[in-house]
Amino acid sequence: MAFRPETAKPLNELAETLLHAPNSLSPGERELIATYVSAQNDCYFCQTVHGAIAAAHLDGNEKLVQCVKTDFLNAEISDKLKALLAIAGKVQKGGKYVTTADVEAARQQGATDIEIHDTVLIAAAFCMYNRYVDGLDTWQPLDEELYRQRGRKTAKEGYITMSQEYLPHESRLSTHSITNGSEEPKDAAHCTA
Repeated sequence: MAFRPETAKPLNELAETLLHAPNSLSPGERELIATYVSAQNDCYFCQTVHGAIAAAHLDGNEKLVQCVKTDFLNAEISDKLKALLAIAGKVQKGGKYVTTADVEAARQQGATDIEIHDTVLIAAAFCMYNRYVDGLDTWQPLDEELYRQRGRKTAKEGYITMSQEYLPHESRLSTHSITNGSEEPKDAAHCTA
C-alpha cells in the first residue's frame, strides 16, 4: 500500500469502518468473516494477518480461528455467526449466490439487516483485498509470530493508526479520524509504530 498512498488511505479507512469501528458484531466476529473469505480465496497474507487479529480479539484463540477457516459449521461460534459466514462464503463465490433463504436463515438466528449488509460488504471487500495483495505478488513473511504481533497491535490500535507505519508523512497528515467522526486531520504525533 505504500506504493500508492492515495489509494491506501481509502482502503485503510474502509477496513477501519468494516472491522474495527463500533458495530453490533464484535471486532473478533468481523475479523473471522474477513479471515474465512481470505482462506476461501487462498490469500496467505490476508488469512494469516486477519486470523491473527481475530485471535487477538478472541483472547488468543488461534484454534477457533483455524476451525472457522476449515469447518465453521462445527466451530464453537454462535449460530448467527455461522449463518453470516454462510452468506460470506456465497459472496466469495459471487454475489448472486446469496439467496433470500440465506438472508432469512441469518435473520432467524438474530442477525440484523445491518449485520447482513456488513457481512456482505466485508466478504466483497476481502475478495478485492485478496486479489490486490496476490495480484501484486506482495511479499509475505512466513514467521507466524510476526503476524501475531501485528494482530495484537492492530486489534488494539485499529487500521488507520497501523497504516501510519508505511504511509508517507503527507498522507498521514491528511488522514481523517474515522472512529470519532472528526473532520480534523490526525496529528502525526498520535501515530505509533
